[in-house]
Amino acid sequence: MSERTIVITGASDGIGAAAARALVASGDRVVIVGRSPQKTASIAAELKADHFVADFSRLAEVRTLAAALLQRYPRIDVLANNAGGIMGNRVVTEDGHELTFQVNHLAPFLLTTLLMDRLISSRAAVINTSSTANRFGRIDLDDLENDKKYSPNNAYGDAKLANILFTRELHRRYGARGIVTAAFHPGVVATGFSADSTSIMRLVYHTALKRMLITPEKGADTLVWLASTAAGVDWQSGEYYEKRRVHATNRQAADAGLATALWERSIDMVATDLLPQGGLA
Repeated sequence: MSERTIVITGASDGIGAAAARALVASGDRVVIVGRSPQKTASIAAELKADHFVADFSRLAEVRTLAAALLQRYPRIDVLANNAGGIMGNRVVTEDGHELTFQVNHLAPFLLTTLLMDRLISSRAAVINTSSTANRFGRIDLDDLENDKKYSPNNAYGDAKLANILFTRELHRRYGARGIVTAAFHPGVVATGFSADSTSIMRLVYHTALKRMLITPEKGADTLVWLASTAAGVDWQSGEYYEKRRVHATNRQAADAGLATALWERSIDMVATDLLPQGGLA
């Protein structure tokens, strides 16, 4: 089998970096995408990998990233949408969106759709890092960006639920054209996650409780497994996984109508004249 090209966002640290190391060790060509120029360059140098810097709080940088990936790589075999995080007080980005929703959902949605033709021609796998936090999410199409009920935990749970709905709608729309996709929960991993958050999660990630968390390598296991094995044989496209097994989700995650509506609303949120013709199906 020829060398595959795997793009991993949020790969400058944590489970993204751990997955990159494992996949490079198995012979894959991994493309590192991160927000921090220094951390991203450091991991890329360690792995002798290509790298790109993009801040998902700025959708213009997502568009620039997509254009660069399309120019550089004739094939993209795996896109791992791993960048994300839980935030602090409610912040609106320069694009006009609540930060948690944009970084965790809108930005990877935009990146995936801009790469769609390349992903289809490559018969790619799209892997979305979700979280067990999806269980306390509640998608309200009239308040997607938590204008009315914002808290860091609410916004994060909603965004992680949105990742699963995106996964299922991506499978429905593009499965017949060769795309396979899955969402997964990495576990509660000892990383810098929630460093900038005012959420109670800081008590877990940034106190002595951190000793109870799993390593980034263990957290990356399901991502690496999904990226390295065959959909339809080892795992089923469109599903949500924990510890390599299909796992129960928030009841809303099974709402096909909600998944379609969220997709269409997301298109409206990211569509501009800067998008290429046919970029958003």
